[in-house]
Amino acid sequence: MASPDLNLLFALDVLLSEGSVARAASRLRLSPSAMSRTLARLREATGDPLLVRAGRSLVATPRAEELRQQVGRVVQDAEALLRPARLLDLGRLDRIFTLRTNESFVEEFAPRLVARIQADAPGVRLRFAPKSDNVMSLRDAAIDLDIGVAGETGPEVRIQALLRDRFIGAVRMGHPLSEGAVTPERYAAGRHISVSRRGREKGPIDEALNLLGLQRTVVCMVSGFSAALAMARTSDLIASVPERHTEGARAGMHSFPLPVATAGVTISMLWHPRLDADPAQRWLRDCVPEVCAAR
Repeated sequence: MASPDLNLLFALDVLLSEGSVARAASRLRLSPSAMSRTLARLREATGDPLLVRAGRSLVATPRAEELRQQVGRVVQDAEALLRPARLLDLGRLDRIFTLRTNESFVEEFAPRLVARIQADAPGVRLRFAPKSDNVMSLRDAAIDLDIGVAGETGPEVRIQALLRDRFIGAVRMGHPLSEGAVTPERYAAGRHISVSRRGREKGPIDEALNLLGLQRTVVCMVSGFSAALAMARTSDLIASVPERHTEGARAGMHSFPLPVATAGVTISMLWHPRLDADPAQRWLRDCVPEVCAAR
């Protein structure tokens, strides 16, 4: 059996990334007809159409979607093997790293992370993008790290746990719940702030209360924990927030463990495998867990 033409892997990666013969040809500096012949060879090699016509565009077949998750990693590894090793000079490093995370992580950990970065690499800047920015993605390298609770991710995404957090209650000093034991009944009887970027009124806390035959009254909904704490600080409202994410923001408030059992959350950082071999990226990925582990 003849050895396969490994150059086809690079063509396949570009074709699946662009979803267009013309754009793939432009990236590879080939003529459209040459790119079409390459696609024909790929179809023959894989036994699948890979890209099929749908109106005026091409769409990937299921087999192509499976290959997309593998070929990008293979190409990145091959490029890393053929790239000269470079020593990282942090003192001369001049880059902007984009981290997508929520405002609570920024408020609690960003000052220490910036200080840690600046100590080694004064030419590096950090850009913190909000979680609401769904246009930017790991795949197109618009984001270096995505930090938060990891949902469903593609198999090509790398993930590393940073810390475990739990939810607690927070009220102003002098609030009735700042004195005495906080029972499920006392907690449920108060007026609450719900935190949800999607505007949801109910969540895991309500489910835990329901198991006890209790129901809390949610009087307002906000999109971030900082807003919830700001409101609770100057009112009789109760904010339920993650403990480690809001340690600084809760200064001067009374905090207490929730009187119902709720699952903890794991905060992770995610990145695309194409960034695995980059020395500067590896250094950044070492700095973030170091800062999160420090108290």
